[in-house]
Amino acid sequence: MNRYLALLCLLLCQQAFGQDVQKAKNTVALLSSETFWGRGYTKNGMGKTADFIVSEFLSYGLKPMDQKDFRQNFEMPVNTFPGKMSASINGKTLSPGKDFIVFAESGTKAGTGKLRQTDSASFIDPDQRFIVLLKDKLTWSVSMQQADYTGIQVDKRALDSPPESYAIDIQNAFEPVFKASNICGIVPGTRKPDSLVIITAHYDHLGGMGSDTYFPGANDNASGVAFLLNLAKYYASNPQPYSMGFLCFAAEEAGLVGSKYFTENPLKPLANIRFLINVDMVGTGEEGITVVNATQHPTEFKVLNKINDAQKYLPKINSRGKAANSDHYFFSEKGVPAFFIYTQGGISAYHDILDKSNTLPLTEFSDLFKLFVSFNQSLMEK
Repeated sequence: MNRYLALLCLLLCQQAFGQDVQKAKNTVALLSSETFWGRGYTKNGMGKTADFIVSEFLSYGLKPMDQKDFRQNFEMPVNTFPGKMSASINGKTLSPGKDFIVFAESGTKAGTGKLRQTDSASFIDPDQRFIVLLKDKLTWSVSMQQADYTGIQVDKRALDSPPESYAIDIQNAFEPVFKASNICGIVPGTRKPDSLVIITAHYDHLGGMGSDTYFPGANDNASGVAFLLNLAKYYASNPQPYSMGFLCFAAEEAGLVGSKYFTENPLKPLANIRFLINVDMVGTGEEGITVVNATQHPTEFKVLNKINDAQKYLPKINSRGKAANSDHYFFSEKGVPAFFIYTQGGISAYHDILDKSNTLPLTEFSDLFKLFVSFNQSLMEK
């Protein structure tokens, strides 16, 4: 009888989720819009995103994980670029984000000068402590430090000749105490509420570079947030034997800062977590998914594959070993069994201005949801 009830539950879940795919697309479009300004450190991008997630959790009926507040507040230093952002090389004006990207650790610099080549891709003005690196692809990051130099990456295709002269006007603002929040919700379990299955996703991205350029971060990781919110909504209406926890981390792009803070200040005992699944960049899937920590947890990985083989959800599930490449890492280091799952195929935009919602197909979004529901159910059967 339990088997048939589980099947009925899954069928109802699939029907309900069919109505939520468009909501997921709308969520990705909203979170990667100019309104949220790259979900970063200027124009209150990260704060607006936190407010949005809290409002969604409330609308679903989730409870704060600590029974007090959805926000777990912390502070961190960060280097930001709220103002001027212009550069020209050899008299040619470069477009921020498209033709050049500032080094994340750069300080403020304005002026002109001559460049000296040091290798095939590097050019410097040592007197002005200014660096130009030629790149095939521009990717940005976040720095928690400010350097005593300024540098830019320049797309090779933007220049007709090697860099010889430059003019720049770049404004940084180092924030020694930037306030951020993890957003932590829970659906209490019906039979074993002290045991937890947790879904995590980071909600921050790179923010803005200057006053006119931002990084949308549709796949990284608006897609993961939309996926987590769909699961939160489903489980709020379908409580499980174990408690279902939902953690949206801030400052992942700065070095897994939010998730590290949570593992050092857990709102629930880490030993009570039966399993944690972190989702990051789940907006494609034509080539299946990759599971980080698959080799660390072969029993659970086998179960995941068994479900997928039976239901034909995804074209492939790839195994990967331990890696410190997303928010699962510090949980794993503290002994929490965890997977990090990301999709493969489709668009290749990453940490650039091209990671937009209108290019993100959400190819296997629905099937990945069904796989998660079945896998989570298997975790609670023992």
